[in-house]
Amino acid sequence: MTKRSLVLIGVAAILAFVYVAFFKDFFRSPRIEMIAQIRPTRGVRAPAGEIPVEPVSFAFDRKYTITAIRVVAEQDEKTNKYPHELWHMIADSNSIPTKVLIYGQAPRGMKPKVPRARPEPLEPDVVYKIYVEAGDAKGDKRFHTREVVRPQ
Repeated sequence: MTKRSLVLIGVAAILAFVYVAFFKDFFRSPRIEMIAQIRPTRGVRAPAGEIPVEPVSFAFDRKYTITAIRVVAEQDEKTNKYPHELWHMIADSNSIPTKVLIYGQAPRGMKPKVPRARPEPLEPDVVYKIYVEAGDAKGDKRFHTREVVRPQ
């Protein structure tokens, strides 16, 4: 082999490594992609003293066996090392694969991290962040909701 062919092989090896490192997921955990959607409905009621808000649903790019769900207010997360969790669910035994999740409705096979804890109500026009884990795959999404508009 000549010196030129060794250099070409070395350059090809470096380019192959760069391609694999930056454009393939071999060295990172898989990412859960999701979309947050506000679902306008009629007749949403809230307990006395609370403002009724539109439900929020989360659609995933494929079915996942979710192991943890956590929702926090984004502003609280920016200012506190341990932000207050509005909703925190963990896998009980065997959660079933799901492609859609609605805030406050526990997927089958999941339970609150704190026993008998209920999801706290969301406030209108506040930015929240949801974190979802499914084994090694992780994802997060910013979302907000709005106040229910009552017909006049």
